[in-house]
Parts: sequence; C-alpha cells; structure tokens
Amino acid sequence: MTVDLNSRYGLSPTHSEVVEAGKIIEPCNALDMGCSNGRNSLYLSQLGFNVIAVDNNPNAIEMLQQIVSEVEIANIKAQVYDLNNAELGVDYGFIACTVTLMFLDPVRIDAVIADMQERTLPGGYNLIVCAMSTEDHPCPVRFPFTLKAGQLSEAYEGWELIKYNEDVGTMHNGAQLQFATMLARKPG
Repeated sequence: MTVDLNSRYGLSPTHSEVVEAGKIIEPCNALDMGCSNGRNSLYLSQLGFNVIAVDNNPNAIEMLQQIVSEVEIANIKAQVYDLNNAELGVDYGFIACTVTLMFLDPVRIDAVIADMQERTLPGGYNLIVCAMSTEDHPCPVRFPFTLKAGQLSEAYEGWELIKYNEDVGTMHNGAQLQFATMLARKPG
C-alpha cells in the first residue's frame, strides 16, 4: 500500500496515467522525465521501481532530494538534467514523460523522443502525455511545443500501443486542451 507522500509534502497528486501504468508494469529501473517536485517519482518508488528523477529546475530537484532524505527513500535518485540534451545514457524498463515535452525546445523534440526510444529496454514502456494544438482544438496556452494530430503515434510506429488517445482534457489550472496520451511497449 502506498503512503500519500504527495499530500504530506504539498505536491500535486500523482498523474493518473502514471497510476494506471503502475498497475501493468512490473517494477524496474524507471526514469521520470521532467519530474518537478517528484509527485510521480515518489509514487513509483513505493511500487518498487528504482527511479531516476530528472528536471532542469534545481529548486524542484532540491525539494525532492529533501523528501527522499527525510523519508529515507533508497530507490529514488534525483538530479538536475536538461531534457533538451537528449543524452540519457542509461537504459530503462519504463520512461514516464507526463506534461513535459511541451516545455522543451521544439527543435529538440524528435531527438528527445528518439533518445527515449533508444534508451528503453526491449519489452519496456514509454508513457507520454503532451498538449496538442489542432484545428479543432487550438492550444489556449502558449507552450513552446505542442503535438499535431497523429504525430505521437507516428513517432511510435512499430511499438505496441497499449493506450493511445488524443482527447480533450483539463489541466490542473482548469484550462481545457487536447492531449496526446500514450503508453507504448517496445518490441521484445
């Protein structure tokens, strides 16, 4: 059973797609890309995943490191890392990238996704949730990057799409926008 460390430390709840993925993915080495203060990392660690949590915000990483230290969590390593580098350097069984891509440099997105795919072990998973901007639903938020219709599924051609949709959703601040949501399994 998981303890709700997120509410104890004033963090947002674990992303619902991470909770769903945690029900089907066996604990393994995982990467939380754009972890912020660690809401998803803390949850995954309690499920038994060994989590590398990366974000380019040193203050967010410092806060997560304080929580890890206070609660004595041995299976989270938090570090400052600019995802635009697209040089993960280590292979993972699960890479989660929820509401992160839209904050990256648009010219680096293809490299970031290619690096995620390359660094996923055979049979491993990628979870991506990213804002979209389409003709029917132009994005109301000025993110540096948004996906176009079908762009994410095309990038994962050849992978098994466990879940894929491009539904309209609500951000934590109440803004309505379209998201691409994908859980994909790399061929074994």
